[in-house]
Amino acid sequence: MDKFKDERLDMIRLALKQRETEILSPIATLSAEGMRRFHDERLEEGYRQSFSADADRILHSRAYTRYIDKTQVFYLIHHDHITHRVLHVQLVSKIARAIGRYLGLNEDLIEAIALGHDIGHTPFGHDGERFLSELCSSNGIGHFLHNVQSVQFLDRVERKGKGWNLCLQTLDGILCHDGEIHNQALKPDREKTFETLEKEMTVKKADPAIKLIPMALEGCVARMADTISYIGRDIEDAIRLNMIKRSDLPKECVDILGNTNGTIVYHLVTDIISNSFQNSYIAFSPEVSEALKRLKDFNLERIYMNPKIKNHTATIKKLFEMLFEQYINDIETENRSSVIFNGFLEDMSEDYIENHCKEEIVRDFIAGMTDQYFLRQCPQDMRPKPQYK
Repeated sequence: MDKFKDERLDMIRLALKQRETEILSPIATLSAEGMRRFHDERLEEGYRQSFSADADRILHSRAYTRYIDKTQVFYLIHHDHITHRVLHVQLVSKIARAIGRYLGLNEDLIEAIALGHDIGHTPFGHDGERFLSELCSSNGIGHFLHNVQSVQFLDRVERKGKGWNLCLQTLDGILCHDGEIHNQALKPDREKTFETLEKEMTVKKADPAIKLIPMALEGCVARMADTISYIGRDIEDAIRLNMIKRSDLPKECVDILGNTNGTIVYHLVTDIISNSFQNSYIAFSPEVSEALKRLKDFNLERIYMNPKIKNHTATIKKLFEMLFEQYINDIETENRSSVIFNGFLEDMSEDYIENHCKEEIVRDFIAGMTDQYFLRQCPQDMRPKPQYK
């Protein structure tokens, strides 16, 4: 019976492999090309393809579960229709897979990158990232960047320090997503290894301005889709919160991209498909790229830097500093009653403990917190009060 079962699974595996070679573009990344750090018998003997298994592992990670209470842009605001991180990554996945389907790319790899790309985000969004980066830098462990931390979580922290043994192409796409950098076109840097991944993580922590390029077209698509997914959605959220009006949007952008999230996404996706089809790169047209860049500048000035959403910034920064110092002290004094021991380091692998200094352990613990968990670790009288909208 087991013999017949194995034969059927072999047939499924071969059929899926053949289907990819027949359907996908010659410049797509085949699942058979997936490279892992460690041999994985379960996958080699099973029928699941490499990047599909990566997406499953990310989806079932503890870090993915915590997306549900992580800020996207607006924090300490209770509103049922404001985007949180969990919705953002789902939107990135949907948009990126749609682009990938039309271009004949590997949708499983695209999905894995999209689902994992923001797993390293701190509580309280980019403000929290900035505060933690200042603390990490001043404590000698380099800058904190959420894309680097996403790889750190999936490769070295999850499963009590064992990591998920994900494919290089998946980890590389996550590391290189850099959604805040504007690119008119992206051409993959294909010749990479796990050694390259390590070097790029190191140089990025030393100099956040270093620009990294994904090794696969699928990673380039996920990176472009990150911007497409948030640019219009953040506008809709800001309008809901009465921060801006639709009539405030720059006319030159509206004329090209429209003035709603739906039309913005449609025009950006259509443009990128038209300009990337049968090419070895992913690109917007120059006109659409310039309109998108102008809209990103508008969002930065009118939304992301808007004083209306910065009411609690000073308090949040102080709390980051307080918790960082507290956990460093708890490790130095071996305060086993501390939450960093019983809530993070308990049963952690020897490999993780031996290869991470106390500052890196504190970084990983704080970066993994949800907004509400972070606040619960702070004195009640210091916790900022949320606004109800």
